[in-house]
Amino acid sequence: MFSRRTHWDLQTSALAEAWVARQQSDEPAFDLTESNPTAAGFVVDLSGVASALSRGAAAGYRPVPFGLLSPRQAVADYYRRDHAIEMDPEYLVLTVSTSEAYSFLFRLLCDPGDEVLITQPSYPLFDFLATLDDVALRPTELFYDDGWHLDRMALEAAISPRTKAILLVHPNNPTGHSTSAADRTWLDAICAQRDLAVIVDEVFLDYPLGAGQPSFLSGDAQALTFVLSGLSKISGLPQMKLAWIAAHGPEDLVRQALERLEVIADTFLSVSTPMQLALPALLEIRHQMRPQILARLQTNLDILDELLGKQKLVTRLKVEAGWYAVLRLPALENSEAAAIRLVKEIGVYVHPGGFFGFGLEGVAVVSLLTREDTFSEGISLLLNHMQNFE
Repeated sequence: MFSRRTHWDLQTSALAEAWVARQQSDEPAFDLTESNPTAAGFVVDLSGVASALSRGAAAGYRPVPFGLLSPRQAVADYYRRDHAIEMDPEYLVLTVSTSEAYSFLFRLLCDPGDEVLITQPSYPLFDFLATLDDVALRPTELFYDDGWHLDRMALEAAISPRTKAILLVHPNNPTGHSTSAADRTWLDAICAQRDLAVIVDEVFLDYPLGAGQPSFLSGDAQALTFVLSGLSKISGLPQMKLAWIAAHGPEDLVRQALERLEVIADTFLSVSTPMQLALPALLEIRHQMRPQILARLQTNLDILDELLGKQKLVTRLKVEAGWYAVLRLPALENSEAAAIRLVKEIGVYVHPGGFFGFGLEGVAVVSLLTREDTFSEGISLLLNHMQNFE
């Protein structure tokens, strides 16, 4: 009766079961995976947003496929003010979420069974999105050498006649690396040569832990490029569902892409008028949220480094941006088994590396967005527990 694309394993994982059991017990529990800014203790004044939404609710309905011009101009102003990028608002497509934006692009670029190459480790949501649009994801692994890099030979070898695009997250979730200028130049050239699109998720662009790297919208592009972002991370407002696609690259390809995207967007007309009209106010919230989030990220990274410096068994990989840190634990068992044991024995919850597609064992991912007291105590417990395996 049901589609093969929805034939998922819906069983609760052993790690999730262990975490629920720990939370229901009287034992202490420390969630080091918390990445929801609305649950992380930040203070934000949304009164201006409430009035903007109220005005939008009373506005007339105008079905504009890419979204009304004024909110798209607000997004263009964000790129100009925060990233020194002159963005034509006509090249912006508003969507309810980056997930919907991916679906639009998969439908734009791919026939059923076509492939999108994705650099890995990366966020597991992509598997579900691609499956729902009958697109085959083909992972190519990044390699680590004092930082993360594209494996150019492996990526180029993975390109097949059915490959339509290469997808990457910049900065990456969860590795926290930004695509280097050299890798970006190579990627643009190979995609232009092979007639492939570049899809870049930049939701963590505003959270460098250092110098950072520029947006893929900076400078010229030989390949057709789509950059995705939205309010969830920029303003720390995942409950305010609004995102966008920015088209970039050769003018003729961008024009053809926008003509086709217009039909896709017109078919769904998904972004509500009140949300569109509130978008300028919602973007302004970034000036309240970003400093708080950046301070939290840096504080927790400093706590982590101080605690790691007091022992030798656990290390962290280099992180340049974003909300996560990757830990290397003693690889005495697979990462999921280690995560389950940490929950059961000391009440510390981390993401196992396999959740993000790490090919290595002994990898745990923690969120730097976690409240400082929880983070400090949870990391301390984890490191003390690891001394048992010295």
